[in-house]
Amino acid sequence: MDQITISTIRADLKAKRDALSLCHEELKKDSDDWNKAIIVLSLLNGMIETVKITLSLEESIYKLIPIFLSSIIAVFSSLIKFRNFSNRMEILIQSISMITETLNKYRNHESVDKELLRDYNNSLEKLEMSLYPDIRKKYLLMSHRNLIAINKLEKKYFSNLQLVEISSNSSYGSDDSSNINTVFVEQNNDDNEAEI
Repeated sequence: MDQITISTIRADLKAKRDALSLCHEELKKDSDDWNKAIIVLSLLNGMIETVKITLSLEESIYKLIPIFLSSIIAVFSSLIKFRNFSNRMEILIQSISMITETLNKYRNHESVDKELLRDYNNSLEKLEMSLYPDIRKKYLLMSHRNLIAINKLEKKYFSNLQLVEISSNSSYGSDDSSNINTVFVEQNNDDNEAEI
């Protein structure tokens, strides 16, 4: 897709950066969940060992439980290493940084030049190397939905801000400002109902 204007390139870079951020967020959450499971199992294993020693429990089941829990911990640790969370998150952070740097350059320019296009293409290449196509599609879709929702909220905010400015600048009585407040409340109620 050819991006021609500064504003379309800015919007495209924002969407792609947000997609990478969403992917990183989910990957970090997944990594944290695995690590929390390991911590809980390790603490549970330590508690069982302490209880076993304190109460002098010598039955075979009490000897097997710590071995079983240690095996589960080893499996979880191996899966974390296999899934390579830290390396994948590092690649995403580098890509996010590169796209953010390119986005900042576009924010400080009025027109597209060859250097900006090269930076844009490098950012696209970094994005494509960071995520598999099916994963990129998933997070770009989420990013586009988020940006559209944010844009709608910003438009609503600025229109409501104008209503407040009009009411504060008007020379009419308090009845008019209460009418504007009523419009503001009704508009927000309509939007909340539409979201449900």
